[in-house]
Amino acid sequence: MAAVAVHQFAPCITCHAWNADRSMVAFCPNNSEVHIYKLSEDKWEQAHILQKHDQIVSGIDWSARSNRLVTASHDRNSYVWNYEGSEWVPTLVILRLNRAALCVQWSPKENKFAVGSGAKTVCICYYEQENNWWVSKLIRKRHDSSVTSVAWHPNNILLATTSTDGKCRVFSTFIKGVDTRDSKAGSSSDTKFGEQILQLDLSFSWAFGVKWSPSGNTLAYVGHSSVIYFVDDVGPSPLAQNVAFRDLPLRDVLFISEKTVIGVGFDCNPMVFAADESGIWSFVRFLGERKISSIGPKYGSQFSEAFGKLYGQSKHGMNNDGVDNSRPRGGVHENCITCIVPLGEAGSSTTTRFSTSGLDGKVVIWDLESQQDLLEYL
Repeated sequence: MAAVAVHQFAPCITCHAWNADRSMVAFCPNNSEVHIYKLSEDKWEQAHILQKHDQIVSGIDWSARSNRLVTASHDRNSYVWNYEGSEWVPTLVILRLNRAALCVQWSPKENKFAVGSGAKTVCICYYEQENNWWVSKLIRKRHDSSVTSVAWHPNNILLATTSTDGKCRVFSTFIKGVDTRDSKAGSSSDTKFGEQILQLDLSFSWAFGVKWSPSGNTLAYVGHSSVIYFVDDVGPSPLAQNVAFRDLPLRDVLFISEKTVIGVGFDCNPMVFAADESGIWSFVRFLGERKISSIGPKYGSQFSEAFGKLYGQSKHGMNNDGVDNSRPRGGVHENCITCIVPLGEAGSSTTTRFSTSGLDGKVVIWDLESQQDLLEYL
């Protein structure tokens, strides 16, 4: 079994994040609070409750080097939390939003973070030494709907976003005085703040869960029409692929290597996608599959079998002898998986451990070391 630990922390979890050594986890139990649990003698104990937001906390990220928490909420605010003494001290970030903040993520160098919102804008926040506060610069008039996900490129300048307008976009977030012009970053360090590098019109439905590969050469995101999109050579002439599947839509994705992606969502079971030697992506299998032996012989014509598969009768509880109903919904998780977080070292090109959280209130730790059939893709 790929799941090595299952923790039932709350009735429902919106999002979660880990500290650097994975000894503490922060999550939102689907309300305005952030609960922090600490591992003590092989038991998870509640250490802190952060109470500053007025509405549901929609995003949490924990910086590894500086040990700072950033939270975003539907109350249109964001806070940076610093651990001082024995307490977490919040600092309000001026976002200038008139709609909910939906997602947040620290940049690789941890000198900036991005906040996506329902106001069709992205806030790039950074610390201003002169005034001793966190300020934001807004990327406006680029999205036609809510920004559902943000992802930083390894070069700390490019930012990818997805939106409910169905598009994936890549922007430059270069801020003078915060970022340095690096020859390794290529032309991205020569662009202006907020300049749109790329717009992908691949999806005809809501788009979610964008991520970069460890090298930054490949971009992956998902559509609400049960399709995952892969884009290579991000730039003026990108190479795009899509993989459609018959199961429920995904909400988030994670690169565990340059050629392997884990997708999570409404099917309650992580899905593995991999690219072959020629770079063609395909669905491999579900993690945590549970096979149930069928009782009795199967009867039914080829037509009835095809008809049942086409309309998915087994999904709706209608028995059809010609339909393979060996894989029930879910597995370890019993409700939609909303968040997936890597547990490897920051900047590593391959990670076999990651965690997921969902609306069932569970935080599950997965390890692919024991999955021999998947090691060839790593």
